[in-house]
Amino acid sequence: MTDANTTSGSVVDDDRAADASYDAIIEASARHARAWLSGVGERPIPPQASADEIKDRLGRELPAEGEPDLEVIARLAEGAEPGLIAIGSPRFYGWVIGGTQPVALGADWLVSAWDQNTGLRAITPGAVAVEELAAEWLLDLLGLPPQSDVGFTTGATMAQFSCMAAARNEVLRRAGWDVEARGLAGGPAIRFIAGEERHGTMDLAARYLGLGAPITVPSDGQGRIRVDELARVLADGEGPAIVALQAGNIHSGGFDDFAGAIEAAHAAGAWVHVDGAFGLWAAASPSLRHLTTGYEAADSWSTDAHKTLNVPYDCGIAIVRDPAAMRRALGMHASYLQATEVGADPHEKAPELSRRARGVPTWAVLRSLGREGVAQLVDGLAEAARGIADGVGALPGVEVLNDIVFTQVCIALDTDEATEALSERLWNEGEVLAMTSRWQGRAVVRFSVSNWRTDAAEVRRTVDAVARALSAASA
Repeated sequence: MTDANTTSGSVVDDDRAADASYDAIIEASARHARAWLSGVGERPIPPQASADEIKDRLGRELPAEGEPDLEVIARLAEGAEPGLIAIGSPRFYGWVIGGTQPVALGADWLVSAWDQNTGLRAITPGAVAVEELAAEWLLDLLGLPPQSDVGFTTGATMAQFSCMAAARNEVLRRAGWDVEARGLAGGPAIRFIAGEERHGTMDLAARYLGLGAPITVPSDGQGRIRVDELARVLADGEGPAIVALQAGNIHSGGFDDFAGAIEAAHAAGAWVHVDGAFGLWAAASPSLRHLTTGYEAADSWSTDAHKTLNVPYDCGIAIVRDPAAMRRALGMHASYLQATEVGADPHEKAPELSRRARGVPTWAVLRSLGREGVAQLVDGLAEAARGIADGVGALPGVEVLNDIVFTQVCIALDTDEATEALSERLWNEGEVLAMTSRWQGRAVVRFSVSNWRTDAAEVRRTVDAVARALSAASA
């Protein structure tokens, strides 16, 4: 009896020690997180140290004996900090990357603490229920078919992959080829058709799926696919086809003519996918919804909540009108997996069996903002883009190259060299980050407005920073 009591007491003591260890780690991590978040809006945006310098700071050799947990957290936070880029800054425009809303951060921390493998509906019902609600709300907000399946993926690329996998298998099934059983070899060739100004990740997703390079369709001056040319390309071939459209050109922010393009594609028997990594959210705004007119007639859509919705990284969203097509392409079953008898399991809607509950932060933001708040968020980003275009476009020598319809602004100076030098001066000063690209044969500086904190004051600071960089060039 004494030994049993002693053992029991030891277990209790161990449990208490473990609880205390978690408390200390959580508190220490929270202190470091607060320090980062409190300064991210004012620190220089570019990293201040290279990867090799950070490896030196952290210590290159694996120690023979471990280091206390609190020291590990301190070493990580303090050692990595100079090499971090301030993506959360309201003046970060380098790529289409949002910041993190506070409620999304809190939800994401809970996801890590809960440590749920969100693959099976019956086994992790708490996490799955949250994700299913988020999916239902998304379909409602975006005006998409309510029966659609929604999968949460690592990002926009894998969301495209998921949708395109469903597309590939379905168009082959219609052609009488069972790709799930027979593979691609020997099957009908699929025509993958996309606009010449598609995002490069569409090519990547197609390459993963064995579709090869796309047949490209000319675009207009704002990067929108030309419907007349799409119809011509479709008429020039035959057999299974997938057409990729886009909601939000990466340079102009332009939206394809969905009604015309989808009608032409469907008339040819093609599956239509809409890449809306950041632009799909325009449908949530009454004032911007016209940009997506007709897109609900497509067969699949992809987006990324870490962009316009501003949740943490690791939250792509794949939406497929035909649930059976999505589940055939992505699902698997085994005797040891307790498959749901209601609806579908999350692993049937994404290319992973094991994953964290990455849809939970999306639920948190949607619940926090509500329908009107999401519309205000999207409208605010578009308004900030117009403010930057108006302010920077009024500066001497600056040309705004695109129509400002959503959240993208592309500017250029009189020569490519001057344009690239402007971006370099902004980088060196560190208050504003806007990266160079090439669009329609010219070097451009691109402002991608994606952060929920980019308000009128931040727009003024942005314009002032560009003005300083121009003045420095002429001095």
